[in-house]
Amino acid sequence: MEQDQSPSFEVEPGSTLSDILAVIESAKARGGMDGLRTYIAKMLPEAEESEVAEAAEVSLEIIESIPIFLARARQEATNRKLSSVVNPLLNHAEAYYLQPMDLIPEMTQGLAGLLDDSYLVLRILENLERGPDAFLDWDLDYPIRFLRALVGPPIAQRLDIIAIQAMEDVSDHLSELWTRMSHPA
Repeated sequence: MEQDQSPSFEVEPGSTLSDILAVIESAKARGGMDGLRTYIAKMLPEAEESEVAEAAEVSLEIIESIPIFLARARQEATNRKLSSVVNPLLNHAEAYYLQPMDLIPEMTQGLAGLLDDSYLVLRILENLERGPDAFLDWDLDYPIRFLRALVGPPIAQRLDIIAIQAMEDVSDHLSELWTRMSHPA
């Protein structure tokens, strides 16, 4: 039985987070848990039916946690006065989440199509954790390994490159900003 799990934070209508929540609800409507279980059974052919069902439940928990992770990361960036660095990374992850056609499209795959999106968000958040101080101090190893197994190595490798590229883009942007600020007007 599927439960309606409303986010435990305020979401402004018309915001990116409300759009992500809408994408999740739309994906649930496209095959729901049955479609997700079918996808998982294909990706994990040795798994027993009970293991597939459990993996689908864990997948749904991760998918439904993504808006909370993103909101918490934005809040922490604001609190630490790091919004100019962190928000472009989060914007990148959110933009991928909102693309209807990506590596595993939710338009055709339903909830299974949000596994790659969720993996990318977690990889970007994991990259933030690698700074000099823990950013959110979350252990993302398990959900990342779990999603990696479900999306498969080829897709995971492509998403890893996207996550690294997002970090490089932000780094390049900050370097340009520092260069402009250091030159007299």
